[in-house]
Amino acid sequence: MPSFADFDRRDYRTVDVATGYDGWAPTYEQTVLDEMDLALLGRLHLDLGGVRRAADLGCGTGRTGTWLRDRGITHIDGVDASQGMLALAAERGVHTTLTRADVRDTGLREGAYDLVIASLIDEHLPELAPFYAEAWRLAAPGARCVLVSYHPQFIMVSGMPTHYTDSSGEPVAISTHLHLISEQLSAGLAAGWVLTEMAEALVDDAFLTRKPKWAALRGHPFTLATVWSRPD
Repeated sequence: MPSFADFDRRDYRTVDVATGYDGWAPTYEQTVLDEMDLALLGRLHLDLGGVRRAADLGCGTGRTGTWLRDRGITHIDGVDASQGMLALAAERGVHTTLTRADVRDTGLREGAYDLVIASLIDEHLPELAPFYAEAWRLAAPGARCVLVSYHPQFIMVSGMPTHYTDSSGEPVAISTHLHLISEQLSAGLAAGWVLTEMAEALVDDAFLTRKPKWAALRGHPFTLATVWSRPD
């Protein structure tokens, strides 16, 4: 499989996930746009009416948790590797619990969740199988798993790692991995999940009003959403 290193055009200094998101936390809300993930979630044919408990993996500052809460889900357990991001999520107050842990080993209760959701986190995982296995462990029969990912084509064409600008003005990359769509499907299916929906977001005019420097990427896929179900 191809490696992100084969496409990296930035050659930024790279840090691990927890260090990177701790450093990014103060400016994260100003740099991550709803068009990247929440708008795509809104396009999915998700009936959330029966969701009593949700696991928000890689919950960050609580953006996804807020989206879930706004749709009537009242029990949301968040997990993140970054204490800085968890502190911001705590300020939002939308999660029932917040835990500092790896999304591949959350420590949350087995079989307790009707929905497992993660957004813009899988590019930090060297392998996808442990994430899908942990999501399966957390899921109750009939539960769904929703994953929003950076589209592999976007990563390959842009050569851009997940990154932020630190307090000194230096761009810093957070450990980034490339996963083809076939890797997503293979890992999810191997864990037992049944794929029920996919959707893609493109770099369009609305997006470019916020990120005009990306004009050369107009029309390219930017993010990908997959929806999985666990059989009853």
